[in-house]
Amino acid sequence: MSKYLVETFYTCTFKVKHFLDKIDQKELNNLEQRDDGEFEVIDIKIDSRKTKSLEKKQLTKTGSSITEVKINNNEKQSENKSVKNNSNFVKNVDDVINKRFSMPDRRKGYIQKATIGDHKVYLHTGEYEDGKIGEIFIDTSKEGELVKALMNNFAIAVSLGLQYGVPLDEFVSAYVDTKFEPSGKVYGNDRILSATSILDYIFRELAISYLNREDLAHTPSINRSDNNNEEDASSTEENNQLIKIVKDMTSKGFIRNDYKRKLVDLSDIRINLKGKK
Repeated sequence: MSKYLVETFYTCTFKVKHFLDKIDQKELNNLEQRDDGEFEVIDIKIDSRKTKSLEKKQLTKTGSSITEVKINNNEKQSENKSVKNNSNFVKNVDDVINKRFSMPDRRKGYIQKATIGDHKVYLHTGEYEDGKIGEIFIDTSKEGELVKALMNNFAIAVSLGLQYGVPLDEFVSAYVDTKFEPSGKVYGNDRILSATSILDYIFRELAISYLNREDLAHTPSINRSDNNNEEDASSTEENNQLIKIVKDMTSKGFIRNDYKRKLVDLSDIRINLKGKK
């Protein structure tokens, strides 16, 4: 039989995303009854913890007060200990959430040049060792100093968000399809043919390169069937030492996960390393 009961009280913060075909008052009133929402836990915190004794109190007249004092002291000690553990737990969680994962001093990445209308845009990316994007830089031409400064500081803000753990998908959802000039046809990018703004182009490019968002591309992927075969045989490729070396050395955004097509077979090539006499 159990002798003690421990009750823990949690506070959970989460958000629910619903995708609706239309918005009207009827849909909004019935929104909480829908079961097709996507849940995302944001924060979990332990509020308090209480310990109770389940033993029956068989007390004598002389020893009743002493026994009750001992039980109360034990409960107070357990509550104080639980509060201390809770504070340590919350502190550790806060440290993890608020931790910045700085970029390595020497990092991979790629540069993509494109022209939107008459404006040239250079997108620079920086990656962690595992291939995840951690920073971006944006350079433009034919823009004033104010616009260039705003774009540079916008890139810094996005980079800091990525390094503090904000998913790239959140930025993509926020900035794709934004509309302002310059806009129009895009030249120099093999996957994007038009953009409604510079931000629309930039985050389409990042989504295609790092999130495999083919739905945001205007042209089909080259060797798309090979990419599907790669995904089906992912377990085999992970055991392939050559593929692992290529993934470690190359930029994920530049290759766009098409590792096999980028490999060059040098097995039949003989190199004469002898110097001239």
